[in-house]
Amino acid sequence: MESVARAAGTTVPSLRRRYCDKATLAAAVVDSMRIARLTDGDRPPREQTLAILENFRRNLARTHSMALLGTLLVEEGRNPELLGRFRARLVKPRRAMLKEALESGVRAGELAADMDIDAAVSMLIGSFYALYLSRGRVPKDWPERVLASVWRPPIPRP
Repeated sequence: MESVARAAGTTVPSLRRRYCDKATLAAAVVDSMRIARLTDGDRPPREQTLAILENFRRNLARTHSMALLGTLLVEEGRNPELLGRFRARLVKPRRAMLKEALESGVRAGELAADMDIDAAVSMLIGSFYALYLSRGRVPKDWPERVLASVWRPPIPRP
C-alpha cells in the first residue's frame, strides 16, 4: 500500500479510505484494465484479428502489466477471486474477440474450415507471454509476425 500511495502521490490513509485492503485495490487495478470492444468491427477478418493482437501488445507494454499478472498468480491461493476477476474482465473477452475474428476468417474462406480455433487463440495469446518471458519485451512487429504463422489460406483439395 505504501508504494502504491507514493506512486499515486497520496498517503496510505487516503488510499485506505478508498480501498480497505490490498485485495480491493488489486480488484480496482484489474477493473481499470478491462477490455473494451475495438471500435471498427467492420474490418476484414484478418485486419480485425491483427487489431486485437496489436491492442494486446500495447496493453502488455504498459508499465507493470506483466508484473500484475505475476502477482495475481502468486495470490491465487490466498485471493482466488482476483485471478477470477482478471479472467472474467480481460482473458475471456480477449479470447472471445479473437475467436470471433478467426471464425469470421473461416466463414470468409480465408482460413481452413477445420481450423482448431481454440488452439489458434491459445497459441496467438500464449506467444506474447512466451516472448515477453524470454526477451523481456514484445516487439512492435510481433502481432503481424505471429498472425502470419497462423493465418494461412486453406489448401485446395484435389
